[in-house]
Amino acid sequence: MLVAIHKDRYGRFDPFCEIYEKILEHNNIPWIRVDINDADFWEKIKTVDLFIYRWIQFDDHIQIAKNIMPIIEFELKVNIHPDNATGWHYDDKIKEYYLLKQKGYPFIDTWVFYDKKKALEWVEGVTEYPLVFKLKGGAGSHNVLLAKNKSTAKRLINKMFGSGITSDGMYLPGSLRYKDFKWKNFIRHTGGNLFRLFRGEDAEPYWQLNKNYVLFQKFLPGNTSDTRVLVIGKRMLAFRRGVRKNDFRASGSGIILYDHESIDIRCLQIALKVSTEMKFQSMAYDFLFDSDGNPMIAEISYTSNDNVVSRCEGYWDENLVFHRRQENWMQYFQLVDLLNMPDLKLPEGLYYAKN
Repeated sequence: MLVAIHKDRYGRFDPFCEIYEKILEHNNIPWIRVDINDADFWEKIKTVDLFIYRWIQFDDHIQIAKNIMPIIEFELKVNIHPDNATGWHYDDKIKEYYLLKQKGYPFIDTWVFYDKKKALEWVEGVTEYPLVFKLKGGAGSHNVLLAKNKSTAKRLINKMFGSGITSDGMYLPGSLRYKDFKWKNFIRHTGGNLFRLFRGEDAEPYWQLNKNYVLFQKFLPGNTSDTRVLVIGKRMLAFRRGVRKNDFRASGSGIILYDHESIDIRCLQIALKVSTEMKFQSMAYDFLFDSDGNPMIAEISYTSNDNVVSRCEGYWDENLVFHRRQENWMQYFQLVDLLNMPDLKLPEGLYYAKN
């Protein structure tokens, strides 16, 4: 048994992947670190039983993942995480919507246009505002804002079919970057970029321009939190995230509500059904409730913040029986399934520097 784990940006291995390594080491399972930039990368991959690449929403990561993951899974026949079924739609809200809506799962009403004229014609007929505007990628609600009226919606359409917006460039009225702008953070961010440039590194992880499409989603008022359900195999971990003060966005708020008894069981049932039928290895679902109190999927993501997940009170099994646990590291549950090792041991007091 040999497990390969791919590096993060700038040649480092992030704390998330170090948790995998600590668990493997504790169970005497050999593992190696690999890098697609190394000349012997492909020879190494041919010798492993499991390949893990925790790619996230950075454009650099997406580029690498799209180029290597299908080859490793389908040509070399190596077990990977995330596999194609789990990861091909990651950080693309358009793909997520198309996939789940066509399967009949409860997804918030969403409208996507690739033609400026048709988008403007559609807006003329919209009678219910606000609308939620989103870029197809991004995390922490940074690429989400409200179009409170027709005029704002038109401006956003013109922007997306004009100069476009980068995934870290939504400095628009109503956006979090605009609302939470602080000179201290701006100076620190700029200084960090200059330092990386001095070292000969890429200064920005986002370089692709979002343009020639527009995505709007129905606004569901009255939600003071969202519900995140993470399904790994047949286990479900869940918590709620409070909405920011005087705002409508919950993702990235840092307001985490762990009380498992406050979780609507219907969210668990829907998430498990989708993951089972779609054969997802691991998937996080964000739920909001419509005006009739029905849970609706807003977004999905194959990965999540492991530190937040680890503090859950426990998990539900496929029969909706709750199992209380003190430590719920998603990397552990993933390895149990990926290695088919139900007796895999979890090191006590597992942590990393971000705690």
